[in-house]
Amino acid sequence: MPRYTTSYSMNNKPRYRKGPSRQLPNARGRQQQRRRKDAQYLRHTQGFGGGRRPGRGYGGNDRRPYAIIMVGCAFLLFAASIVWYVNRGVEITLNGEPAKVRIHSTIEQAMAEHELTPSPGDLLAVDDEVLKRDGGTKCTVTLNGKAIAPGKLGKVELEGGEKLTVEDGKDVYEKHDVAVTELMPKMSVKGAGPVRYVETWGEAGRSEIWTGHTSGKVVDKGIVKEPVDAVVSCTGVNPARKKGVKYVALTFDESPSTHTQEILEILEKKDAKATFFIAGDKVKKNAAAVQAIAKSGNELGTNAYADKDLTELSGEDLRAQITRASDAVENVTGSAVPLLRPPFGEFSPDNWAQAMDLVSAVVTWTIDSGDWLQPGAGEVVDTVTSSVSNGDIVLFTDSGATGAQLVEALPQVIDTLQSQGYKLVTLSELIATDKDLSKKLDLGRAGLPKGKTLPSLGEDKPAE
Repeated sequence: MPRYTTSYSMNNKPRYRKGPSRQLPNARGRQQQRRRKDAQYLRHTQGFGGGRRPGRGYGGNDRRPYAIIMVGCAFLLFAASIVWYVNRGVEITLNGEPAKVRIHSTIEQAMAEHELTPSPGDLLAVDDEVLKRDGGTKCTVTLNGKAIAPGKLGKVELEGGEKLTVEDGKDVYEKHDVAVTELMPKMSVKGAGPVRYVETWGEAGRSEIWTGHTSGKVVDKGIVKEPVDAVVSCTGVNPARKKGVKYVALTFDESPSTHTQEILEILEKKDAKATFFIAGDKVKKNAAAVQAIAKSGNELGTNAYADKDLTELSGEDLRAQITRASDAVENVTGSAVPLLRPPFGEFSPDNWAQAMDLVSAVVTWTIDSGDWLQPGAGEVVDTVTSSVSNGDIVLFTDSGATGAQLVEALPQVIDTLQSQGYKLVTLSELIATDKDLSKKLDLGRAGLPKGKTLPSLGEDKPAE
């Protein structure tokens, strides 16, 4: 018979239910039967698992309260940093001294923080009598050199780095009517040379008479702005010295002609450039020649519209002669032509006063080839090559009468000049070699600058 033990005492035999079928003891009964009397047993929640202990709260390994505290501290630190950043101080320059203000402070707040109390100005009558104390502006404020209106002091914010100046307010005049008399500028011509341009543009001055609305007083304020006189400068071209390089500008008057295309071919073959002055009344019949000049890379100017002495024209006729010629060339080439060589090289101070806004410059010459006298090609060559120097402007004539002689002389002139170290350039290129003149003059630009005015006619100041 096999040996085995039971978990219950032999003196306490298990009881079975009466009935036709026998059932095993339930789980609770079996558990009680297996436990020995007076023995110590561990409960499921004792030492293992995550169950609660009576009266002790969460289990010993639960760290959630510490995590909640750390998250809260981090949030408070983040919120504090945001508040600090939004309200941080920034450096500005206040009345010439370094100062600190809260970022985004308005100018008004900065003034209060630094206890700035400027004195307001007074309200004055037109004769400077005080009508009301402290009736002027509250203060005078500039931010980075720009004046700030008193009504904007509470709106303009400071970001740091600004230069803020706060001073006493200014006196202001009563409301008044102003009667203005315009004072026109005069004009002077200075210097000598073939290149003439406007060095200083004229500005109108003004005198005023004030009538006060409150006081009723009438005061002549005299000249409140002096006129600025126009100055026309005449000068030569002084190319910057470069070792072995000299510059000469070849120019052709009365273009175009039946010989213009031959002249262009000679220039291209000899690697030379030139400036052609176009007679406006020739453009319509010789449009192809004008276009050829523009496409060749040579420069264009005008001789006005017709071969007339401009000094004998009225202001209206003078302006018409210049604009008609420029328009005729622009209609063919698509580019404006403000460079002028007047017929006979004459352009008077009155001409300048009447039309200085229509031209970029008036350019004459330093060497007249004399080809218009038709002395023969050899003499033309000698005249030019025997007297040329660095920065010279040479005059030739591109006309039907002189063209054949010019076509014969031109290659010899170019060869001789190039053998002497000269580079043959347009007028714009010649001016570009003069550092001082090139800063003052652009041959492709004309027009009256904003705020400027043409000078009055009459007795001019003597030339300097």
